[in-house]
Amino acid sequence: MEKKKKRPRKPKEMENQPGRYDERNTLNDLTGKEWLLLTKSFWETETSNIDKGAYKHPAPFMVGDVKKLISLFTKKGMTVLDPFVGSGTTLIAASILERKAIGIDLNSEYKLLYKERMKNLNLEETGEYIVGDSLGVLDSIENVDYIVTSPPYHNILRNTSKGTRNNTGKDYRMSARDGIEYYSELDNDLGNFEQYEDFLNALKSIMKKAYRCLNNKKYTSIIISDFTVNKKEVCVQGDIVRIMSEIGFEFAGTTILMQPVKPLYPFGYPYAYKINHHHQNIITFRKCE
Repeated sequence: MEKKKKRPRKPKEMENQPGRYDERNTLNDLTGKEWLLLTKSFWETETSNIDKGAYKHPAPFMVGDVKKLISLFTKKGMTVLDPFVGSGTTLIAASILERKAIGIDLNSEYKLLYKERMKNLNLEETGEYIVGDSLGVLDSIENVDYIVTSPPYHNILRNTSKGTRNNTGKDYRMSARDGIEYYSELDNDLGNFEQYEDFLNALKSIMKKAYRCLNNKKYTSIIISDFTVNKKEVCVQGDIVRIMSEIGFEFAGTTILMQPVKPLYPFGYPYAYKINHHHQNIITFRKCE
């Protein structure tokens, strides 16, 4: 009688996690059940007190959301890259999950904000925050296992509409926008390009450098929503897929990151339909050479 094959045992640190761990899994440290749950085409954003320090940045994203992405696309000890790291959310998420991380940003003030966040969270700095232009810095980086980033949304923070959110003492993104704030006055800041095509070309140049840094068969996620250009709605996701495909990335799918607590604005009312964006697109690609 043929002996029954033994099921692969979970690593010790995963013994209390739901589902079974497959030893053939080279992508992440998740059980099959955990992996399956993260393949849903929509997630709801996860906010918590750990995000509080990020609201000093004009366009923060949440540690919980980035943790899910890093958990899905890396194993413990692997290296994560964020070429637009801002207030350091990617570095914080990577530190919590025991991954190495490299973050790059033009604005030195955001590095100070990142250090303040780490100190307030009592976290050890396991990542490297580099102040500089990703276009040049990426030339010296290699052997990256995952790239996750939320680039500037063209120049929407520099228009005459309102900019950052006044949270009125809350830790969550529930209140209206208040005041105008943008990333920097630097000419090479993607948030300062007047023409949308120039913004796309600059982003493409940076992601082309990032492609070289990424190990083969590994993934990249760009977090961005559609937005208006010259008062016209633009399918930004379509343009991102196009430029990334031209670089050589293979489109792997889009996860809708729902943000139901964002306020509604009467754009266009009562004359024309104008959409309220209550989600971001997590657009994921794979490097397949």
